Amino acid sequence: MRRVIALLGLLILVLAGCTSHRRDKPEPAPAPDLTSAPAAVAVNPGPFESGPFEAPATGAYLGAWIKPDELTHVGRVEAVDGLEEELGRPLDIINTYRRFEQMVGTESDAEFLAQGATLMVSWATGDNRSILAGEHDRLIKQQARAIRKVDRPVLLRIRWEMDRPNLRATMWSGEDYIAAYKHIREIFAQQRVENVSWVWCPTAEGFIRGDAPAFYPGDDQVDWTCVDVYAGNLFQPIGTLMGPFLQWAAQRPKPIIVGEFGVAKAWGSEGRAAWLRNAAGTFKANPQIKGVVYFESNPEGNGPKQQFQLAGDKPAFDAFTRLTKDPYFNPS
Repeated sequence: MRRVIALLGLLILVLAGCTSHRRDKPEPAPAPDLTSAPAAVAVNPGPFESGPFEAPATGAYLGAWIKPDELTHVGRVEAVDGLEEELGRPLDIINTYRRFEQMVGTESDAEFLAQGATLMVSWATGDNRSILAGEHDRLIKQQARAIRKVDRPVLLRIRWEMDRPNLRATMWSGEDYIAAYKHIREIFAQQRVENVSWVWCPTAEGFIRGDAPAFYPGDDQVDWTCVDVYAGNLFQPIGTLMGPFLQWAAQRPKPIIVGEFGVAKAWGSEGRAAWLRNAAGTFKANPQIKGVVYFESNPEGNGPKQQFQLAGDKPAFDAFTRLTKDPYFNPS
């Protein structure tokens, strides 16, 4: 009898454990509200002193990075031409990435400029302390002369996303980044470069964490503030994701450019389309945003929450097309 009672007691404990396990299982995250009116935070419409690349009086410029099938000059041009043909309009801004040693002024750069686009050069500069030690002065001078030769306004992002934790080994600290940034600006000034609008572009996550502002070089060093923001691992409205940045940027007399934005394929076609519609409304509700640049790419080796290409996803691409044809994103 005692054995039966013991077995019954053990069974009760097992069942209780299973019930507790089910009770403790986390509930799925609620779907984000993508239909409410976006928050208006950065509402200063300007005018702003934005350097050689002037912010539009109303509305916002539209641009993109489009990953080519082949990283060649022909491949880059074909990628941009293909997207523009599908959208039925030219892009105002072409984002282009350069390693430290890669110069501006390639054949594809010249083609984009000939078509009337403005280059946004995302320059992956090196170790900040080696820059401050003068080890790369010759390279920086060479790039300065190359950009001067373009003879058209250029948006220059010096080591964009400098606040990323995985870059700390070369960024060292906010103070090191700021000193290196100013060193680069001094060399450009010595080389008489007068066609650069200086863009400071951390991540939205850096403002959520609170460490991005420590990398800000100062209002006297920056022409455009900027942020990179993605609905990747976290699917929330773009206004929520970049809310802390907008609150910070609204306190500064600078136009804003969203240097990269994207919504991952993992969130489904309808979810992506709704997110993009919400993004369009958010940009318009915050008229300090004077430029937006989509990240049209599926980076190799990334999981489904880091794949952002819209081509091939009709509902999402249609939503983006409607954004690009809105007169607000076609400023004169």
